[in-house]
Amino acid sequence: MGDVLAGFHAAWEFESDSVLIRYERGIRTPKLFQALGERRVPLEAIAGVTLTRGKRGTVVLRVEPRPGADPLMEAAAGQLKESGDPYRLVLPADREVLAEYYADELRTLLTESGPADRFLVEPPEGPLSFKAYDGKATFDGRTVNFRWFWTGASSAKWKAGDQSFSVGELNGVEWRSPEVFEGHLRLLRRDAEASTAQADQDPAAVVFGLGYGPVHESLPFAAAVLAAARTSSPVAAVPAPRRDPADIAERIRHLGELHQAGLVTDEEFSAKKAELLSEL
Repeated sequence: MGDVLAGFHAAWEFESDSVLIRYERGIRTPKLFQALGERRVPLEAIAGVTLTRGKRGTVVLRVEPRPGADPLMEAAAGQLKESGDPYRLVLPADREVLAEYYADELRTLLTESGPADRFLVEPPEGPLSFKAYDGKATFDGRTVNFRWFWTGASSAKWKAGDQSFSVGELNGVEWRSPEVFEGHLRLLRRDAEASTAQADQDPAAVVFGLGYGPVHESLPFAAAVLAAARTSSPVAAVPAPRRDPADIAERIRHLGELHQAGLVTDEEFSAKKAELLSEL
């Protein structure tokens, strides 16, 4: 086809093998759309097309991605609000006939249905990072790092220390929207049982809060990690790099505060202090 259909916040370009979605960057555009920039959705990733009446004199054209085709939607697990659905194109009602034309044209090109056996839509590009309530999460395409904030991290996380996870160690992610109670991002490891610990006590998780881990930052991050984990072969854990001596000193100081407050036992304090000193 090659034609472009522009709506509110996005424009769709219909190509012979895909739909290229370009999101606007205006102040009214949802932040998730701005963060995504543009996405190419192969036709083989689309299960169907719908056209429905929207609110306040609009119509909504939507492509339905196949289950398992898009890491972003897999990570979201149905938690996105309707207004934040990247597969919806909202148009003025007077463009309904034109939208119906494109919907019919697109339907004739679809040949796949059912779950996809691999991701067909490219994940968000890295490196990616965001601030959670209890730490900063970074991902360079190969390794996920959690660096704890002393103002927010639990004593359990401080005792465990900063965390690094190779994507080869991971089986997936668990993302709980920051817009609901107990939002968090948890990394699921291949050789570990599913954690039953609360996210604020689990060193493989960061917790969200007001202003921390917003959807437009944490969801693309989760999708990128999920895609990398699914396409990576299991590998042995890589030893952690040597740390900055000043950082070690700060962590020992904070560990001492936890010890004095009775949150860390004598044995735990001695063991963790020795572990930190060994990293110098």
